[in-house]
Amino acid sequence: MNPTSSLSELFPSTANGAANAAPSSPAELGQEDFLELMVAQLENQDPTQPMDNFEFLSQIAQFGTVDGIQGLQQGFAELSGILYANQTLQAAGLVGSNVVTESNLGTLSAEAPLAATVDLPSASSEVTLYVQDTAGRLVHSRTLGAVNAGELGVQWDGMDNDGNPMPPGEYRVSAEAVIGGQVQAVSVYAHAQVESVTIDQANASVTLNLVGGDQVALSSVKRFI
Repeated sequence: MNPTSSLSELFPSTANGAANAAPSSPAELGQEDFLELMVAQLENQDPTQPMDNFEFLSQIAQFGTVDGIQGLQQGFAELSGILYANQTLQAAGLVGSNVVTESNLGTLSAEAPLAATVDLPSASSEVTLYVQDTAGRLVHSRTLGAVNAGELGVQWDGMDNDGNPMPPGEYRVSAEAVIGGQVQAVSVYAHAQVESVTIDQANASVTLNLVGGDQVALSSVKRFI
């Protein structure tokens, strides 16, 4: 037996049949064809002079792997396009809606009061609300009485403590609560209206452009109202 004989020399009928039914690309080689080639080479090699049996088969396997990876990449690209289109539609539907942000900086407009949510970790015997302008001056404060634990929605109509209307713009809302006999600051989250959205396809992120000029990532929105 010639140790350097090729498969076509050892199995002429098989080789001719394979040539006639040759796949259009190496990636189309089936699993049965792959196993048949491997077994044929193992059975017909010279034990004293082993052939380099697997180099050719490794190349075929690599061709198939590369083709499979390319197929996956194409599939992921198509899926990414579908998700991006769906994300765009969903983001467009957010325009005009109100969101609860992580910030306590809210916007007072001529059409609507400033709204916010006070988050109480425990029941409080008294909660006091404070509104400051961007310079830090206190323009409004009021007590809200006893409040149970949880979220409390509050609004400010824009009137200062003397009953004078304040100009539209940004104001900072804060609150203190008496819990267990101790006065402590509690979290306040301002509400904002979505004016438009910006979608970054490269980073798969959505930014909400809020009325008043602020921007917030969709991922940092606490909830929609």
